[in-house]
Amino acid sequence: MSGFLPENPGVLVMGIIAEIRRRHFIENETITSLAEAFKLSRPIIRMHLKTIAEPVYQRQNQPHPKLGPFHGQLEAWLEQEAHLPRKQRRTAQRLYECLQVEGCRGSYTVVQRYVKRWKRKRASSPTVKQAFVPLAFPAGETCQFDWSQETVELDGVVQTIKVAHFRLAYGRQMFVVAYPRETQEMVLDAHCKAFTCFGGAPKRMVYDNLKTVVDAIFVGKERRFNRRFLTLANHYLFEPVACTPESGWEKARWKIRRATSVSGCLHRWPSLSILPPSTPGWRRAVVNWRDGPILNNPLGPLPGALWKNNRC
Repeated sequence: MSGFLPENPGVLVMGIIAEIRRRHFIENETITSLAEAFKLSRPIIRMHLKTIAEPVYQRQNQPHPKLGPFHGQLEAWLEQEAHLPRKQRRTAQRLYECLQVEGCRGSYTVVQRYVKRWKRKRASSPTVKQAFVPLAFPAGETCQFDWSQETVELDGVVQTIKVAHFRLAYGRQMFVVAYPRETQEMVLDAHCKAFTCFGGAPKRMVYDNLKTVVDAIFVGKERRFNRRFLTLANHYLFEPVACTPESGWEKARWKIRRATSVSGCLHRWPSLSILPPSTPGWRRAVVNWRDGPILNNPLGPLPGALWKNNRC
């Protein structure tokens, strides 16, 4: 993916700016090294080290490529043939010839690039070249985030709520907060509250390709993250990472752990209007719930003990 906004090649995307600031302020990488790595001048690197908000570009003239009026027709053909056997689908060359019959005067390379981008966006399965290793995380490096849907009683009315879950991968410390919906404003607010509770932000945040976080999924681990969300990542200097679609093993223990913690809370107190005085004790018990054997250690350390290393 290019490091510049598609509508203006002279403006860096927020993901590149966030990575520049993270590598300089967190990993203590020099400005000269960053300039060589990103192939940018040192004044540009210095300028973006001070960039907090998303760069804004106002388009002066809207381009009208020759393929523009035929985008809908071409995409409709691609969608219609996506479910056909591969040998029955039209190639980019054949699609170009059909567009010429419809009146398109663009070149073949434009159609070919459009078809290639469209197929790349639809690619959702991991490739056969991918390898998988056991997950192990250093202290304070990674935190996982996901939503769950729960039913609770609020003021005598049974309602459905959305619960945001944060879990540190090393210490297994949790943070849970409920919202009425899963809008982006609530995603951003949940992150601010979680980082305040943790006393800081991890180096990486792992997501399950949420629509409020990821705008487009490409081949492998390549993603286009939401610009407003990247502004949050740039502020807290963490690196967003999206899981591979249809790869539940990447967060298997997280899924089981999330269901256990929420169901335990709601089974004890289905009405959340008034939490009993034993809430802190239950929270400590949930935090210290053992996940099971860890490598060669049949029990492993308690999460409460691991949490101390996360805060160091």
